[in-house]
Amino acid sequence: MRRRRFLEVALLTIAGIFLLLHAVHLKADFPNNSPWVDWAKYTDEGWYGDAAIRFYLRGAWHLPGDFNPAVALPVWPLLEAALFGLTGVSIVAARGLAVAVFAGILIVTYLLMRRLDSYVSSPEKVERSKISAVGRMAVAETPLSLAPAIAVLLLAVNPFIYVFTRMAILEPMLILLTLLALLVAARFDPQETGWRARVEILLLGVVLALMIGTKTTALFLLPSVAWMLWTAAGHRWKPFVREAAMAAGVAGAIWAAYFLFFVRPHYLADFRYLFLANQYTQITRDTFFQVIEDTFNDGVWIGPVLYSLSMLAIAVALVRWKMMRDPLLASLMLWTVGYLAFLAYHANLQPRYYLVVAVPLTMILVRVAEHLLRGRNAVVLSVAGVAFLVLAGVDARQTMKYVRQPEYTFARAAEKVEALVNAEKSHSRLVLSISGSDLSLMTGLPSICDDFGTMDLDERIEAYQPGWFVAWNYVEDDKMEALAKFYRLTRVAAFPAMDDPDRNLLIVYRLDSKTPEKQNGRERKKLLPTRSLDNDARPSVKDEL
Repeated sequence: MRRRRFLEVALLTIAGIFLLLHAVHLKADFPNNSPWVDWAKYTDEGWYGDAAIRFYLRGAWHLPGDFNPAVALPVWPLLEAALFGLTGVSIVAARGLAVAVFAGILIVTYLLMRRLDSYVSSPEKVERSKISAVGRMAVAETPLSLAPAIAVLLLAVNPFIYVFTRMAILEPMLILLTLLALLVAARFDPQETGWRARVEILLLGVVLALMIGTKTTALFLLPSVAWMLWTAAGHRWKPFVREAAMAAGVAGAIWAAYFLFFVRPHYLADFRYLFLANQYTQITRDTFFQVIEDTFNDGVWIGPVLYSLSMLAIAVALVRWKMMRDPLLASLMLWTVGYLAFLAYHANLQPRYYLVVAVPLTMILVRVAEHLLRGRNAVVLSVAGVAFLVLAGVDARQTMKYVRQPEYTFARAAEKVEALVNAEKSHSRLVLSISGSDLSLMTGLPSICDDFGTMDLDERIEAYQPGWFVAWNYVEDDKMEALAKFYRLTRVAAFPAMDDPDRNLLIVYRLDSKTPEKQNGRERKKLLPTRSLDNDARPSVKDEL
């Protein structure tokens, strides 16, 4: 026991060091020449924090006609708004919040696996127990397992997880809330009838509401939470239905109140637009098998060895069916299958989406190994331990490479754009760009998006009259058509940034009005109104505004 405690502390210490490394060079770009080509590194950090960014930079969180995802996904921008109230708008602050969320992921992963240790170390005693299958862990004196610490270490050193959990995007928060929901569900004990039991179920309902408010794809993760609650209820329908209904009722009441009193009267068009813009799918009868294959194969993004071993672990668990009595293992599999089903349906296989399955797959690998190694001799345990350390070491080496070699091409390009815009004292500072929100987060420049929004692009341009257009590599035909109605585009600068062949040159155009106004005998251009709008060739819902 003493040796195991020492090893656990050592593993957690190493994991803690790598967690701290996540917070180094927070202003640096997403690593160039990585295996992950994901457009989120140009857009999502700004888009999904836009409400908080605008509130502090412009005094209004909502811009009618522009892309306003906070209406349907309020949790992350609210957290950023609370942070920006202390730090000011800053990409370093936003990414620091993301790293703090990752720290929470590691902590809750450890607590969840530790709480359910007895399902591996003493499954027979758990099965014979007449109390809640999960609620009380005093059913057996269980020896200390190193599995929770190993899982935390593998998560902390993984280079794929490193690059995406440093970004101020929605996925890390969704993972943390899902883990919290599993932990709260695991604590339920049907024999408890006091206030504590009610508070825990109410808390579960609140966490479920926050999951959906973070990212609506959380709906695909609810079966995982339901299975944990079902196991905690001792596989009995009456307590399960009672508590599940209460938790669902709380979550539903929160969302109904939010929708009826906040969204419907004021922001219904923005709420609908988020789903209109994401309702497409490339999976059809003809492409079904190809999409399924691609969805499965792209899992290697989380790490070829880790992913292959995780798939093997799932196969072993399904063959050795008794392992599925472990509620954590079953819940993690439902989590993985549920989210992969969403990825296949949506058929937009961006690497960042696989972050949501990287965490449960890592936990599944460790959990299955723990089941297989139960009762083995010291030699077998030592070999398995060395294998996990080798896997962690390979990942740690790649992560350290990213830590030691930060790049700032996009960050420096943003600073140069800011300098150009600020140098034109008589020109509107409003920037039109698909990466405009990221530029706002990095520099404080006001911006609107040229790609998403509830008004057509030409309508938004006419209403907001941007002074600058910032494009990647070239001007798309539809953007040129909309801009040409009002402006002459004058190319003033181009800055190499990032490594994507489609987006590696940030081009800055000054927008010179074709119809300047005259005032006091001199020509002047219209400047930005107090509020702004946005989008391109998306379905217009202007009539609803």
